[in-house]
Amino acid sequence: MEILVVGASGATGSLLVKQLLESGESVKAVIRPNSSISGSIINHENLTVVRASVLDLRDDEIAQLTVGCKAIASCLGHNLTFKGIYGHPQRLVTDSIRRLCKAVRDNHPDMPVKVVLMNTTGNSNRDIPERISLAQSCVIWLLRLLLPPHVDNEKAADFLRTEVGSTDQQIEWAVVRPDTLTNENEVTDYEAYPSPIRSAIFDPGTTSRINVGHFMVRLITDKNTWSEWKGKMPVIYNAD
Repeated sequence: MEILVVGASGATGSLLVKQLLESGESVKAVIRPNSSISGSIINHENLTVVRASVLDLRDDEIAQLTVGCKAIASCLGHNLTFKGIYGHPQRLVTDSIRRLCKAVRDNHPDMPVKVVLMNTTGNSNRDIPERISLAQSCVIWLLRLLLPPHVDNEKAADFLRTEVGSTDQQIEWAVVRPDTLTNENEVTDYEAYPSPIRSAIFDPGTTSRINVGHFMVRLITDKNTWSEWKGKMPVIYNAD
């Protein structure tokens, strides 16, 4: 069975694809039509590249994308340009996750499909008490007003929490919340927590993109890791 990765040409998505292939998994990578994927893996025998935007596909095309997939991983995000932040689609992540989950249900899989969403530690898990300072609450409120990508991240996670929920028979999910992303060449020690242990605004930690990819691979391929974090929103930090 394959693993579908959307946002596969991004800085984190490409690392996730590489690590999945190194783990012996078969990967179907969806990248933007004008994007490319690392030359070191482009000809890998277990890699299928699909050049498309999920939101441009018809429902039946998305359903075909997800047929036979045991997991869907999203590393989708908005480009850090004026158009990427304020242009359309402003609900890129939310609408993509919503349509992919609909496609899973339309396919009636024999086993639940795992959905792993890369998100941000600036987004709170409203299923559990996560206390943040008044100052941080004010900053988050401003981010909601000024930065559509932040709202998109919140709504994507909320869709999984509230509309898919914890008892769905066809979809299981986890939302991965890294802190400030950094670029490293190798996987290093990192730690996962149910909630942030520091302020994402005033005392942020760091999380390397390659560690994010490594943790997402563990969620997808290791049953114990999945059992621990299924239906939750783990926060990961590089170990000090």
